[in-house]
Amino acid sequence: MYNKFIITLDGEIKFGNVYLHRELLPEGDQTCHGGGLWKIDNQRGCILLYGRSFDFGLPDFYYAKRVNKTEWPGLLHYQMFYMRKWADEEILEPVLLE
Repeated sequence: MYNKFIITLDGEIKFGNVYLHRELLPEGDQTCHGGGLWKIDNQRGCILLYGRSFDFGLPDFYYAKRVNKTEWPGLLHYQMFYMRKWADEEILEPVLLE
């Protein structure tokens, strides 16, 4: 199992520990606004998002409106950053929600 996230069609960033991004889709949905992987950086107090979904492609944060705060790591209320070049953790793009 892997730490993955998606951006649902209604704009929720949904986290999970799953094999496939498809497993994170809400009931009845067939697609989403992309996804990737996540990890927690407790030293910096943030959630790092990186990579892409093989099922749905790169995350499109333009559609992100809120975070699912009922599942880990959304419960942490940490700021989120996207690492476009995931091997380089020094270049972080803040994930801004509506």
